[in-house]
Amino acid sequence: MADWLRLVRAHNLALAVAGVVAGGWIALARVAVPRELLLAALSGAALGAAGNALNDLHDVGADRINRPAGERPLAAGRLGPGTAAATVVAGALLGLAAAGLVGGALVAAAAAAFAVMAVYSRVLKPHGWPGNVAVAAVAGLPLAYGALAVGRPAAGAVPWLVAGWLHLVREVVKDVDDAPGDRAIGRRTLPVRIGGDGTLRVATGLAVLFLPVSAGAPLAAGYGWPYFAIAAPAWGAVIVAARRLHGGHTAGVARLLKGAMVIGLTALVAGRLA
Repeated sequence: MADWLRLVRAHNLALAVAGVVAGGWIALARVAVPRELLLAALSGAALGAAGNALNDLHDVGADRINRPAGERPLAAGRLGPGTAAATVVAGALLGLAAAGLVGGALVAAAAAAFAVMAVYSRVLKPHGWPGNVAVAAVAGLPLAYGALAVGRPAAGAVPWLVAGWLHLVREVVKDVDDAPGDRAIGRRTLPVRIGGDGTLRVATGLAVLFLPVSAGAPLAAGYGWPYFAIAAPAWGAVIVAARRLHGGHTAGVARLLKGAMVIGLTALVAGRLA
């Protein structure tokens, strides 16, 4: 069971579920758990599990180089490809079925997100920035998914932009750490194309630009003062991350950015409930 939870990235799924629920609360501007939002959270978790398992199936060769400590159970041989394949099929079917109980718009969003996840490792990631942008868009989607589930898709635009941008920085940084394995299996990610130093400059620039984007977009959308008060520590974490990246270091940056995501999620909800 522990290895299966690693396969589906249980901690990331928990954050995704929280994102879907938060997206619904942001759209409704109140705390509520309507049936549609609960179904959307189930759909997002199931699709996320399917996408993570599929990613590990495609990444076995790279993971054996990048993660020799055995944190990926497929690459370490502790789980078989059949288990991962079954997880992909079951997760996709459950995710689409749950979305179908909400409505056609959510099914379309679910199908599009799963399609991106299905082609990410094999088609998008080998070409560098298209993969980074695609996975960031999907990773930031839960907030918009929740807003769509409660019938107010426009309310999900700003949260999606803010969350997706922060995920983009994190994905570019992760590519630097994953460069040895990606190079070995022939992927042309940013670090392989332009080198680690060049990629860190790109990540630094994206992190710096995140600050005005994450302040300006909510301000223009009318978010209340609690958003800015709670988001301040997240901006501090991003600034620290940018300084580390500018200095050529990636150690601890992914954790800083994930912490900023959690704080930012809280800030977005508070800013709409105020």
